[in-house]
Amino acid sequence: MTLALREPALPAIPVIETERLRLRAPRLSDFDAYAAFCASPRSAGVGGPYSRGDAFQRFAALIGHWALRGFGRFMVADRASDAPLGVVGPMHPIEWPEPEIAWSVFDHAEGRGVAHEAALAARRFAYETLRWSTAVSLTAPDNLRSQALARRLGCERDGVFEHPEFGALLIWRHPAPEAAR
Repeated sequence: MTLALREPALPAIPVIETERLRLRAPRLSDFDAYAAFCASPRSAGVGGPYSRGDAFQRFAALIGHWALRGFGRFMVADRASDAPLGVVGPMHPIEWPEPEIAWSVFDHAEGRGVAHEAALAARRFAYETLRWSTAVSLTAPDNLRSQALARRLGCERDGVFEHPEFGALLIWRHPAPEAAR
């Protein structure tokens, strides 16, 4: 039996454009960039590194979250070239204490303000479209870059969440919708 790979039938995932970025549905053509991120030491903040097979399961979960929750993380792409740069957006895994604005930026996009620009757009989507009244972001205690981004987004420390697999995660509370504008 030969298995032909194709673009999946996706749940309704909106497209959000910013000055430099396009937040859109993940595509099979994004998988190699995502798998490279998952295999790299950069993925340690999200439990990695992961094998290519595990990366595929995680990639499929990006789309599955949209189907099950009605929202999820977007593939962040360069607006001009559509090249994948990372994964950012609202999510709420079943074991999470509350909904999160999450971000992971691929190595070649680091240091260009991509995570900040994408996270602002994702937070706006969560507050204005999903009508969230609050959001958090969780970071590993040693992920200083993500903590700096949380501060830049106006987040404040709000405790620690003990995750059964990832251990202690710092909780960063986003400004309320009216203060985040």
